[in-house]
Amino acid sequence: MDKIEIEGTPKTPTVEFDAGSGVLKIEGRSIPENSIEFYKPIVEWLDEYGKSPKEKTEVNIQLEYFNTSSSKCILDVRKKLELISKAGNEMIINWYYEEDDEDMLEAGEDYQSIIKVPFKMIETEEE
Repeated sequence: MDKIEIEGTPKTPTVEFDAGSGVLKIEGRSIPENSIEFYKPIVEWLDEYGKSPKEKTEVNIQLEYFNTSSSKCILDVRKKLELISKAGNEMIINWYYEEDDEDMLEAGEDYQSIIKVPFKMIETEEE
């Protein structure tokens, strides 16, 4: 299975999903013109990955900002991850947020309450 690598822009996050290592990363800003279109290949990749995932999958999400339409798409990504986890595969989600960013912390906590997957909140220093 191929990696998926999307280079970040001022409006879209960097995405690096590596089936070989089981490490998935989303970081940056997520305010694309069309969130559904941007996240569609990511969700499709997760569908494929879910057929034969690594024994352990580590997901690192470090978003500095995302808009409402991205929020729905991120939830869709999370639901795919939950399905992989429910199939008996180890899944760790690391949600990074800057120390003074209450909104991003709350967003992570909201996702944590919806998705039943081990979830680690990681505070980072402001840049």
